[in-house]
Amino acid sequence: MSRCFLISIASFIALSGSAVAQAPPESKDMKVIFDGKSLDGWEGDDRLWSVRDGAIHGETTAENKANGNTFLIWKDGKLRDFELRLSFRCSNTNNSGIQYRSKHVTEGDKIRNKWVVRGYQHEIRNENQFPNISGFIYGEGIGRGRICLVGEKAIWTDQGKQVQETLIDQEGFEKLFRLDDWNDVVIVAKGHRLQHYMNGKLILDFTDHPDKALTEGILALQLHAGKPMWTEFKDIRLRELK
Repeated sequence: MSRCFLISIASFIALSGSAVAQAPPESKDMKVIFDGKSLDGWEGDDRLWSVRDGAIHGETTAENKANGNTFLIWKDGKLRDFELRLSFRCSNTNNSGIQYRSKHVTEGDKIRNKWVVRGYQHEIRNENQFPNISGFIYGEGIGRGRICLVGEKAIWTDQGKQVQETLIDQEGFEKLFRLDDWNDVVIVAKGHRLQHYMNGKLILDFTDHPDKALTEGILALQLHAGKPMWTEFKDIRLRELK
């Protein structure tokens, strides 16, 4: 087999992401941060958050509404460089999120409840049509909106976001995502680089600008204001990266 042919194959694999987009193997030193039985170590509106069948269950109804976006906050530490693994599912009437490297905000004119969180958010939705899907980075309360979309390998420069590569397209995501079922998430944050994996595949790879990047903060789970919804999370594991 010629050297040129081998180089061509390697280049194709690198561009397509078919061989390099797998989630890293799970380390043996992951720490379980939800015991599957109680909300010990977590804090939120107890009208809306509970544990059901081994999962954290958040739900709003017409009678039991969220007063603005509200969060269940992990109280046992802050995230810096880390790897987070969990599974989620939710209804399709609203959206949710996994908040990381974020800040618990307790004062200000727009604070509508005691569990307001601002920072990076891994979007959670029960949808499979771009761009309104699970996995993109949303800047919750920090002014940048949808910072990086699913499928993008991108970097934030002085001129704004620059997309360098496509990791997955609409057809690929439809095959990957499990509507009305559990989906597995891996989030890896090292320095200014953030990677999101869905069901074992890399779906987003983003490097933030040094002047804008969030490098430390809390972990939290979102219930969105608006239409009644439910969302669930289980098998939550975390490890610090050094």
